[in-house]
Amino acid sequence: QLQLVESGGGLVQPGGSLRLSCAASGFTLDYYAIGWFRQAPGKEREGVSCITSSGGSTNYADSVKGRWLISRDNAKNTVYLQMNSLKPEDTGVYYCAARRGVTSVQAMCRGYYEMDNWGKGTLVTVSS
Repeated sequence: QLQLVESGGGLVQPGGSLRLSCAASGFTLDYYAIGWFRQAPGKEREGVSCITSSGGSTNYADSVKGRWLISRDNAKNTVYLQMNSLKPEDTGVYYCAARRGVTSVQAMCRGYYEMDNWGKGTLVTVSS
């Protein structure tokens, strides 16, 4: 069974950090671009960061640029999202998703690709 499982969410104070992980089982992520998407309460889901299958190209939403870092370890079949300087507006459910054949991670983060697999999400709450 092909699965993506997110972990690492939780409650953190403003200015704090979290690292989210997206682990794949049942398939290898080597040929998949991966995106992190979030859905804040009452808002539409948005792409926050995406990375190519090789890790050679990344994309970030303007709201997280300079604060967060996406990376991947294909040997561990896992993609990470290091989130620093967290703000209350970063609160939401974070999903990772995988897609083969991506030619533009920017387009993927903007939702122009139908993703092949989605995880069930992990909740991030930024609050004092």
